[in-house]
Amino acid sequence: MGSLGPIHWLIVGAVVLMVFGGKIKLSAVMGDAAQGLRAFREGLKGDPPAAVEEPAHAPAIASSREGSRVR
Repeated sequence: MGSLGPIHWLIVGAVVLMVFGGKIKLSAVMGDAAQGLRAFREGLKGDPPAAVEEPAHAPAIASSREGSRVR
C-alpha cells in the first residue's frame, strides 16, 4: 500500500507531461475546453424564440364511430 506501482507512475508521468511540456500542455487543453464552453453558452442563447401563432379553433367534427358526440 505504501509503494507506487507501474500504473501509478504512468499516471504521474502523464500529469507531469501535461503540466510542464510535451505536445499536450494543460493550458492548451483548458483553453480548448473554455472555447467549447463559450460556444455552448452562445448556442444556448441563440435567437429569441419567435411568437408562435395559435391556429384558430375550428369546430370539432364528429366521426361516424363516435355518433353525435362533439369534442
